[in-house]
Amino acid sequence: MGFSLKLCPLVFVLLSFLAFSFSSSFSSSSATQLCSHEHATVLLQFISAFSINKSASSGCEYFSGVKSYSKTLSWKEGTDCCFWNGITCDNVTGNVIDLDLSCSNLYGSLPSNSSLFLIKSLQSLNLSNNDFNLSKIPREIGQFVSLKHLDLSYSEFSGQVPNEITHLSNEIRELILSEVNLSSLNPRYVMNLSSSLINLDLRFSDLKGNFPHNILQFPNLRIEGQIPKWMWNVGKDTLRYLDLSHNSLMALEQIPWRNIEFLDIQSNMLRGVFPVPPIKMICLFISNNHLSGEISSELCKANSLEILDLSHNSLSGMIPNCLPDLSKNLSVLNLQANRFHGNMPSMFPKGCKIQNFNLRGNQMEGLLPRSLLNCSELEVLDISNNNIKDTFPHWLESLHKLQVLILRSNKFHGLVHNTKANSSFPKLRVLDLSNNNFVGPLPVHYIENLKAMVNAHEHGNNSAQYMGGRFSYEYSVMVTMKGFFIELEKVLTIFSSFDLSKNKFSGEIPKVIGKLSSLKGLNLSHNNLSGFIPHSLGNLTNLEWLDLSSNELVGEIPQELVSLTSLSVLDLSNNQLDGCIPQGNQFNTFENSSYEGNPRLYGFPLTKSCDGNGMLQQPLGSFHGKDHELWEFGWRVVLLGYGCGLVFGLLMGYIAFQIGKPKWFVTLFAGQHIKKQGM
Repeated sequence: MGFSLKLCPLVFVLLSFLAFSFSSSFSSSSATQLCSHEHATVLLQFISAFSINKSASSGCEYFSGVKSYSKTLSWKEGTDCCFWNGITCDNVTGNVIDLDLSCSNLYGSLPSNSSLFLIKSLQSLNLSNNDFNLSKIPREIGQFVSLKHLDLSYSEFSGQVPNEITHLSNEIRELILSEVNLSSLNPRYVMNLSSSLINLDLRFSDLKGNFPHNILQFPNLRIEGQIPKWMWNVGKDTLRYLDLSHNSLMALEQIPWRNIEFLDIQSNMLRGVFPVPPIKMICLFISNNHLSGEISSELCKANSLEILDLSHNSLSGMIPNCLPDLSKNLSVLNLQANRFHGNMPSMFPKGCKIQNFNLRGNQMEGLLPRSLLNCSELEVLDISNNNIKDTFPHWLESLHKLQVLILRSNKFHGLVHNTKANSSFPKLRVLDLSNNNFVGPLPVHYIENLKAMVNAHEHGNNSAQYMGGRFSYEYSVMVTMKGFFIELEKVLTIFSSFDLSKNKFSGEIPKVIGKLSSLKGLNLSHNNLSGFIPHSLGNLTNLEWLDLSSNELVGEIPQELVSLTSLSVLDLSNNQLDGCIPQGNQFNTFENSSYEGNPRLYGFPLTKSCDGNGMLQQPLGSFHGKDHELWEFGWRVVLLGYGCGLVFGLLMGYIAFQIGKPKWFVTLFAGQHIKKQGM
């Protein structure tokens, strides 16, 4: 106690110092975040020129998709303007850097002497969807030299746009002037804008004259809506390469460039039917749009195509039967994530050069066409998430370049036949047969011959490279990793996984599976597998996820699995495992969910602990519920037995003693009594 009292003054001093420091720091920090008095006054003067009229922003919901409200009603003198609606301040200086009064029901004129132009620190100004009463855009707007975003769209400005707007060339990244009259602005002035411009919106602006073609050289830019028709005449007969990807284009009725060979228009908002490519087209990327309807058989006339990527659209109907005719040049055919139905094209000709064939996520039916054997260059075959009803395509094993085979979520059935070939799937690194109706034992013979899963470096590349063909087109596949469906936009040549989950496989897990030392993932869950977990799984030192859940596995968890130091996900739940859970390395990180549904398992992280010999240890404190009640009842019975026995013994002894005292007892105690008296 004395020691503590002596420390009290010191602790008080330290706490006082910390409190003072925190208070000073907080006061200093708060002070720098306060809106400058000058800017607050200027903003109040600026807004005093306008009245609030709901009709001023009546088109806001139509054009912007949001409802209007009067932001400036929160602007009060004497309050911190950094907390006013539509205001953002710099955290250090307190200067206003962002003014967003879009859809604020403002009605009135914006004069050239407006106090707004005194805020030189503005980086973003949004006055869209108000009514500025047909006033002109003041030339003083060119004074915002730090402005990065300017939006004056749909705000009833009229007259000529001042050329001073092109002074915003140092920082400007977004310039939105939709429905602002630009008829007097010479288009060549647009070229004075910064090359950092990423969004230029001039819709319904009545811009006249010849638009500068070299604006397309802006590396980060203009485009939404339809492709402007003036652009159709740019290189109509000479254009070979055009990249319009990652914009907001909504319509492309046709491809007007007759001799174009490379067109990348992926990741836009294109709607309507699929535009037929010109005959000389070599690469067409039109994925991640909203195209719908059927593919015209006219596509098959483009017999120079090497890459055709129509993935992630809403295309429907049947795939044209003539499409395989393109395969003599075609190396990539990516039709995934559409709505195609019917049977797969069945006549892939000899000399087929397809390397990547992806039909994932459609509604295809029927059998897997055996004519795929003619595609000897095939590296990736993904037909997952369809309605293909067939037996295991063991005939694919002769495609010696096949590296990725994904048959997940179809209606495949029957045994996975073991063949006598000694070189079955020699380069296969990703095998996914999950969520089908396969039965019988696991295919030991195939597992023995998956050489690329034994040493991916020998059958791929020693460096981290990605799968892909010509024109730097990198393959992508959807795989189950660590319990999640993940689309690998790039597939490493050393990546390998083995997924046979959600089938009806039975029998034991073969020991030979421990030879697949390059595996990153192994999933055999939701089958009818029995027997022990092979100790050989401890050889899969590159394994990152292991799922053996929902089977009928018995016995202990092999201690060898502790050596899997890359393992981040383990699921052994819902089996019949017993014994003590191994400890050390990654096993110290797994949670209860990894083991639930195995009532005879014990050890960390479960509540039943192990003793030093790996046996179940059950101290009193570890019992819960019925176990604790049974333990307590047992001890009560034992104590009651001892108590009753003791009382009964004493009673019987007393009775026997009173009836007839034993001779040895009388002699012993009587003699002692006489002896004491003699003394």
